[in-house]
Amino acid sequence: MEVFNQKTTINNPDITLYIKREDLLHPFISGNKFRKLKYNLLQAKANNHHTLLTFGGAFSNHILAVAAAGKEQNFKTIGIIRGEELISKIDENPTLQKAQEFGMQFEFVPRETYRNKNDTAFLEKLKLKHGFFYLIPEGGTNALAIKGCNEILTKEDEDFDYICCAVGTGGTISGIINCSKSSQQVLGFPALKGNFLNEDIRKFTKNNNWELITDYHFGGYGKVSADLIGFINDFKKENDIFLDPIYTGKMVFGVIDLINKNYFPKGSKILLIHTGGLQGIKGMNMLLKNKKQTLIDYYD
Repeated sequence: MEVFNQKTTINNPDITLYIKREDLLHPFISGNKFRKLKYNLLQAKANNHHTLLTFGGAFSNHILAVAAAGKEQNFKTIGIIRGEELISKIDENPTLQKAQEFGMQFEFVPRETYRNKNDTAFLEKLKLKHGFFYLIPEGGTNALAIKGCNEILTKEDEDFDYICCAVGTGGTISGIINCSKSSQQVLGFPALKGNFLNEDIRKFTKNNNWELITDYHFGGYGKVSADLIGFINDFKKENDIFLDPIYTGKMVFGVIDLINKNYFPKGSKILLIHTGGLQGIKGMNMLLKNKKQTLIDYYD
């Protein structure tokens, strides 16, 4: 699939707004997941690994992307899933169901156990149980993932004044910062509460042309509001672009709100990075339906 920059509709003649369609990279390994996995998969093959092991939650984009990549490139895949209660709910979960179709083997662990995902002792237990595997961290962020994300911006993106993206673990924005020009400002919109990501990002980049905008998490990871859902649906009608409600939807909402508040100087050219994650809409709609709330207009 082709990645291109698509102009979007805004009610401000002094601002130019484009969205980079990274979501079109691959139907299941889309956006930043494609970028993060690229060099990790090459490294796994170079080290003669045949199994990929990683971590994720109920509707994780990363889990599905690793499962799809494993199927496509002949790796066995193991997903350590947060929440023992999900073991009996795979058929009710579109993300896990699709990952299982791709051949991923699941191990469901209690939340307190899952918190040990970075502990050496816990990883050693997993090695004893599952054998020789290539470890991909939760969310996919490591040095090789950053290398892949360094390739998001191209020469045609050099004329933009601002580059904006959603932030989860900090890997994607780190790559964007690394490949941006010093004249550009990179704005990150975290999906989680708090300012702890600043230090994580500084581990992967030496540039200082970036800032985190922390006002658009809508209550935290996985949280949405009627205003956000309405915005996502209106954006689709106006631009024919789906936005996911966890990451890109919040980022685009934030940028449009900042434009309306005159945050950006007149004449600014802004590029939004669409990091994919559209598969998560089905899971979110399940939750919204249970709460009898407005659904995201989505078809695939």
